[in-house]
Amino acid sequence: MVTSGRAPIIEVFADIWCPFAHVGLDAVREHRTQAGREDVAIRVRSWPLEWVNGRSMDAGATFEHVRHLREQVSPDLFANVASSPFPTSTLDALVLAAAAYDVSDERGEEVSFELRDAIFERGQDISDRLVLSDIARTCRIELPCFDDRSAVERDWREGQVRGVKGSPHFFFDNREVFCPALSITKDADYGMKIEWDLERMGEFLESCFQST
Repeated sequence: MVTSGRAPIIEVFADIWCPFAHVGLDAVREHRTQAGREDVAIRVRSWPLEWVNGRSMDAGATFEHVRHLREQVSPDLFANVASSPFPTSTLDALVLAAAAYDVSDERGEEVSFELRDAIFERGQDISDRLVLSDIARTCRIELPCFDDRSAVERDWREGQVRGVKGSPHFFFDNREVFCPALSITKDADYGMKIEWDLERMGEFLESCFQST
């Protein structure tokens, strides 16, 4: 468990343009609200897939994953994912999120969710620094130096040490779980079968809540 002041923190290693993380984080936040545990912070740490994979995310493959998610589990999400050019990178956006967490856990969480909504719900290109500037202003934080990616790299290196399997990977105290809200398997008819696994997610979160 990580603490910042008095608040217990669930850590999540994830990238911003990962649609599975968008769904998973939304589900975790909703469960936290229903449980009345807004005192437990969600710290979304950088897991830059373009560094992990050695290349930028493939827009076509991402849109295909979005289609599966919309059709199979999340019809209310991904309202405008393809309405503008897909981001070429998330590194600047990850720098912005890290800077927001330096202000407070609440501000960091706000920016982390806002960045995902920008891509998937508003169709904005978060590799555009003008878009990031607007988000920073909306969330009331100063723009960081985007060329300083040391915080992103620290998260990436720490994630490697801690055995992060992919985006999103959750940690709390001695507990960890990869992509807890979803069950994803290959399917002969659909190519990818996605189902909610809310029981697994709930068990993980309730074990976190009971520890605090």
